[in-house]
Amino acid sequence: MRGQRALVGTFCLGASVVPLTVGAGAATAVPARPSAGCALPGSVSPGTSNILLAAGGDNGAYVREVPPSYAGHVPTPVVIDLHGYGEPASLQVLLTALGTYGDTHGFITITPQVASPVPDWDPSLGGKDLAFFGGLMRAIDSTLCVDRNRIFVTGYSDGAFMASAIACQFAGQVAAVAPIAGIDDPKGCHPSRPVPMVAFHGTADGFVPYTGGLGPSALKLPAPDGSKKTIGQLVPAGSPLLAGPSVPAATAGWAKRNGCAPAPKLSTVAPDVTLIEYRCPRRADVELYRINGGGHAWPGSVFSKGIQSIVGKVTSSISANQIMWDFFRAHPLRH
Repeated sequence: MRGQRALVGTFCLGASVVPLTVGAGAATAVPARPSAGCALPGSVSPGTSNILLAAGGDNGAYVREVPPSYAGHVPTPVVIDLHGYGEPASLQVLLTALGTYGDTHGFITITPQVASPVPDWDPSLGGKDLAFFGGLMRAIDSTLCVDRNRIFVTGYSDGAFMASAIACQFAGQVAAVAPIAGIDDPKGCHPSRPVPMVAFHGTADGFVPYTGGLGPSALKLPAPDGSKKTIGQLVPAGSPLLAGPSVPAATAGWAKRNGCAPAPKLSTVAPDVTLIEYRCPRRADVELYRINGGGHAWPGSVFSKGIQSIVGKVTSSISANQIMWDFFRAHPLRH
């Protein structure tokens, strides 16, 4: 339905570093699990590379940001960062600045993109884009010395929906996920293990409303097939895409799937930020940072602040990068 794909956008930026055992909040240390790439005789150089990848019937590429301290023989955590709708990987690199954050906090950042008339992700379980993600995981494993117990996924908007689907289909390989400005509770989702999740969403998001469905701003975006129509022109009146579920309902769906207590605890993090957290067994925590009055934004992002006229209010009260990395460090893959 997307039609012929062609790579959109150019790639840019970055770098990163490495811990061997889990950090904050861990009951017991989880040792690193080396990937196949740790046995390579040579070493990938620190810095940024743009790498083509064909996998799962998709053609695509990814930005690889490797930390200055990367030595090629010490298993290094990885954060896979998924772009939003209509935005190439190069823009996601600027939006999140995760590669820069990883320079001082110990992880490699991978920002992928599939070739499409309009950059997007199809999060259909069992679909081509998820097969592409599987190929990406294999490429990372075989070419880099990474810690298989510390592969994490985040995503923005459409990339957040993709991250939700990845938690369903790749639960045995991805330790934890962090969807931002979008979260889905996919039908037919049966992960092989409970996947810890920390989400972020603004209550005044005009693209992906907190109350659910597609917002008026999203309906004005170009259609994914390159037809020069808008999304609104392709979505019929009464479509379930326009309704829900709400962000709290989708989060509660993941909490239920993870076996968490049904009633979450609410706490004030900042005047404009409320933390909704579920008590969950086996460290399968589910958390939602609700940004009161926040727009379709990456909390703490300098780039997002520069486009507030488009995305809405961007909070400076919290840093999504800091919170997700602390959450990731506390939630490695346990076997």
